[in-house]
Amino acid sequence: MKTSLKKLELAVLCGLLLLYAGCSEVEITGRQQFNIVPDSMIHSMSFQSYGEFLAQHKLSGNAGQTQMVKQVGSRIRTAVERYCLENYCSEKLEGYQWEFSLVEDPNVNAWCMPGGKVVVYTGILPITQNETGLAVVMGHEIAHAFAKHGAERMTQGLLVDFGGMALSKAMETKPAQTKELFMLSYGLGTQVGVLLPYSRLHENEADRLGLIFMAMAGYNPNEAVGFWQRMSAEKKGPRPLEFLSTHPADATRIQNIKELIPEAMQYYRKP
Repeated sequence: MKTSLKKLELAVLCGLLLLYAGCSEVEITGRQQFNIVPDSMIHSMSFQSYGEFLAQHKLSGNAGQTQMVKQVGSRIRTAVERYCLENYCSEKLEGYQWEFSLVEDPNVNAWCMPGGKVVVYTGILPITQNETGLAVVMGHEIAHAFAKHGAERMTQGLLVDFGGMALSKAMETKPAQTKELFMLSYGLGTQVGVLLPYSRLHENEADRLGLIFMAMAGYNPNEAVGFWQRMSAEKKGPRPLEFLSTHPADATRIQNIKELIPEAMQYYRKP
């Protein structure tokens, strides 16, 4: 009996230590998050998946639009790096290999994977309309990666679906299921199941961080209201809206963004 009790106490202690070790804080928002996924492993999976994606998709042949994506991405990258330097958290960007690509695809979509791999679909450009509108999208997606939302979601998956198995062990014993979990966690597949309820929290946080990053990059965050209004109106259109499958665009969100703008304007630096 005593032996069983000691084992239980040890298990609880190990669980508490794991919880403590996996706790971190999201910069700017101060939210505590639980993440047991190592950056090095996630970056490796990210870079491999990014390469596979580009091998299966055509890059845009429009030189002007491609240059715009790269320019907006570069300015937001500089803003994020400057923020980290000024706030002594540059280790958060360790292992990043930034890259910004525009792919020929009618879907209204964009994403940023861990390590700074950003993809914009040509289908979203009519809605962004200009460089500032594009900065709203890219700032938001880069904010997801910066706040490690995907790793947080993947941690939840490892705990719920893999019984708390470490990522390295999951990769070794269940490679196919682990890759599927990775794709779901980073919005590269259909989002279903236990992870879905966390998306609104992450979206709100990415909205806040994204507005700040675009403001630091010299883009007026007030333009975000018009972009999300256009996205909301596009829901009635014929084009597929993958971007809205995990990015709710409604009156509540637009109102939240309006309330976040005064904070973002404190970071605004005109180019």
